[in-house]
Amino acid sequence: MLFSPTTRPRNVLALQGGGAHGAFTWGALDRLLESGFTFSAVTGVSSGGMIAAMAVQGYVHNGQNGARAAVTRLWERVSDAHVFSNLNSALDWMWGGLGNDMAWAGITNALRLFNPGQLNPFGQNPLEPLLADLLDLDAIRDASAPRLYIGATDVESGQARVFDNAEISVDVLLASACIPMMFPTVTIDGRAYWDGGYSCNPPLAPVLAPAPDRLVLIRAQPRARRGVPSSTADILHRLHEIAFQAPLDAELALLPRHTRLLEISADAALAQHPLASKMNVERAFLDNLFAAGREAAASVTVA
Repeated sequence: MLFSPTTRPRNVLALQGGGAHGAFTWGALDRLLESGFTFSAVTGVSSGGMIAAMAVQGYVHNGQNGARAAVTRLWERVSDAHVFSNLNSALDWMWGGLGNDMAWAGITNALRLFNPGQLNPFGQNPLEPLLADLLDLDAIRDASAPRLYIGATDVESGQARVFDNAEISVDVLLASACIPMMFPTVTIDGRAYWDGGYSCNPPLAPVLAPAPDRLVLIRAQPRARRGVPSSTADILHRLHEIAFQAPLDAELALLPRHTRLLEISADAALAQHPLASKMNVERAFLDNLFAAGREAAASVTVA
């Protein structure tokens, strides 16, 4: 039985962004749905937003099994298309992928000569044709669909904008996942948008407003890493992780008393991987994260 948007929610779902690390979220959600988990609303950013959209449209078609199949299809297509294979040089710069101060300094100095248009001269986002093929807007906008909220960051104001079912589009999903030094800025209704993780990761207010019994949060970024980084690249890695956690922590501090938080942590699975692995879409890597997500979710009971 599908949810009506007027039903008092028992479970709502929140999915963090994390690029290819979202395969952990894929696995965790797959395990929850397999065990009978239902949700009345889902919020997400970046890869978490794409998973959320696929889960909602799949849920409309065939309940939990439909949601599992739709999300799996997304990740199979991402892997098969090698969507980030042409952006490795930009990736090395973004995350300090060479891993030492001398190499990092060389990359930083060299890239002072370049702008994002030169790093990605054709302004292409390899996710665009894939999402255009997969996205089922009729299902997402169906009256029976779980509520869907996707966050993006307004470049000029720095504020989060949250898009709901009626506003979802390929551009909205691309905006929510737009890393500005790698992908072209996405313009919607005359406003420019970047990755939603900068301002909300993901936005919780819309799913908490109806006073749900449970908020199930699937993280796609490690909260903690052992040791203090010393190299420039590692310091940058950790700063970025902390910055992307801050908006979520601020919203969790306002969690209603009656709403129970069930959190699926990615620390054990992801803390061993550098941020550069966020763009690793090789099937073996994704399958390992998928398995780790399923294992992490196995210990969570949602009646």
